[in-house]
This record gives sequence, structure tokens and C-alpha cells, in this order.
Amino acid sequence: MPVDLPKSLDALLPLQANVVSREQALARGKSRHDIAGLLKSGRWQRIHPGVYYTLAGPVPRRVVLWAAVLKVGRGAVLSHETAAEVWEITDEQSSLIHLSVPRMAGSPVVPPRVRLHHSTRLPEAEFPAAIACQMPPVTWADEAVLDLVHCAGNAEDAVAWAIKACQRGKTDPDLILMRLLKPGHSRLQWRGDLLSALADIRAGVQSPLESRYLRDVERAHDLPEGRRQVKTKHGSRVQFHDVRYAEYGVAIELDGVRWHSGETRYRDDARDNSSALDGFRTLRYGWLKVAYHPCEVAHEVWSLLVKQGYRRDFRSCGTDCTLPRGAPVAVGAVEPR
Repeated sequence: MPVDLPKSLDALLPLQANVVSREQALARGKSRHDIAGLLKSGRWQRIHPGVYYTLAGPVPRRVVLWAAVLKVGRGAVLSHETAAEVWEITDEQSSLIHLSVPRMAGSPVVPPRVRLHHSTRLPEAEFPAAIACQMPPVTWADEAVLDLVHCAGNAEDAVAWAIKACQRGKTDPDLILMRLLKPGHSRLQWRGDLLSALADIRAGVQSPLESRYLRDVERAHDLPEGRRQVKTKHGSRVQFHDVRYAEYGVAIELDGVRWHSGETRYRDDARDNSSALDGFRTLRYGWLKVAYHPCEVAHEVWSLLVKQGYRRDFRSCGTDCTLPRGAPVAVGAVEPR
């Protein structure tokens, strides 16, 4: 670990969520007899052989994570999905506890439900202030993003990790890019997609997203041309709407990859309410949907336009146009308004 641990057991335990290894306890004054007695009495709980929780009662998630780190040892740090959980990039607990150890660590004992990754980037990838921040040893948030990008099953899922981490303010595009450009990530899977997405994320994605919508959704599928950045006013509140098809009462709102604070959510709600007051039906799309599923977006927009009175068949963008199976493409296949 990158910090000097206290010499006394009482000072060590609060730093490790009251989890201690057998070796740590023995080095800080406990005897084998003491440990056996504490376990027998129920004052300590055995989480893994040689790793103990020094309180009675339910075992919190943070204790489980610390216990896995201490059991594996050898410079182990939480990584991948588990690092994303610790950094709150995701709200889900990973079903497996992911740990990374230095490449030269050999083959440590791996407890159940722990997945081990050997890394050439440790200890550089480790967040050095984890224990001081009351976190188990863990990789940096941007390092966790790159691990998850590399393991993603497709480009969309890969880019989604970067977007979510930036939305939640756990890292930013420049930090991800700096780490991505280091030699250890030169063969990262989905590297090109991530580089492209980072440029858009850095710009807040508002302008790039509007450009993608215009090019890949509206023009590629020959939809009617909408008006951009339409200004409306209700009382003292002025709103700008991304795209409006005024003739058909349809509004499109494009959510850029900015931090989704309470303030921005409030602004989005106010904008949608403003459209409703003007008699518009609103569709809302984010960067991933427009970037990776523009044909589906186009078909949804077309379908709503048709319901609102539009009278042209759907135009494919080409032989690779991807639509849901059985999706109607003719005006007559959709019930008119």
C-alpha cells in the first residue's frame, strides 16, 4: 500500500473498515490465542481464512471489499467494475470483486467470487490517497474507465463508461486522454471510438451532438429540416429548444454529456414543460443513441412526425440502415393523427 500503516491495531482498524489480516494482528500485539478467543466469542468474524472483521453483526459491503484486498495481498487494488462501484461511477455492486495485482505478483490465493487481473501499470494506476479518503486500495477513476473500456463487448458500451464517469464528475476527458496516451494503453480495445468520443465530451457534446443529429439522423434519412435553437419565452423564463418541427408540433431535445447536476435536470424539465405549453410533443436523445443508433432515432422521429401529419415514406440511409424488425416505413403503415 502506498501509505505507512499505523503500528497499533487500534489506529489501523478505522483505516481498514475494521478489517485486519492475521499477519497484521500478530504484528500489532495480538497472539494466536487472542485471535482464536475473539473468533470463538463472536467478537471477531472470519471473512476469509486469515482475514477478520473485528466487529459483530452484519458485514457491510466496504468490509467485503477490504477483506478481498487483504486476502489477496501482493499489492492488490480494486479495479474494473469494482473500482467503478467504489468511485460511484455506477450504482450497481459488481457480482465479482475485481482486483488487479502487479504482473510480477505471481499467483496469490484468490478467494471465492474474486476475479484477479495482472497489470503492468501498477502502482502508477493506484489512487495513492485511497486510505486517507476512507476507501479501500483502488485504481484511479480514469484508470478504471480504461479497464472497463478495454473489457467492453462493443464500442457503445465502452464509450458509455467514459460518458458516465464524466457526467458524474469522477474524472474528465483530459485526464482520461492523458492516461490513454501513455504506452500501457497503446493496444486498448475500442481506442479509436474512445478518442472520438472524448473530443465530443470535452466540447460538452452539445454542438457535436447537434451536428451528428443533423447529418446522421435528419439529412441521412431525408427528414424535414427542423429549426435549430428555437427561442421561446414563458413569463420571465427564456428557453432554447434544440430542434423543432413546428409544422408538425414535434420537438427534439439533445442531451449533451455535461455533468447532470440538479440544476441541469431542472433546466431540462423546464424546457420540456415549455414545449408542452406550446403544444409540442417532445422526443429526447443522448449522445450514445444518436452516435450508435441514428437509424432507430430517425425512425422514431419519422413515426411521430407521421402521427402529427407528415406524409412522406421513411427513407433508408443505405443498405446498412438498421431498423427494428417489422418497423413500418410507409405513411400508410402508421395511423395518422
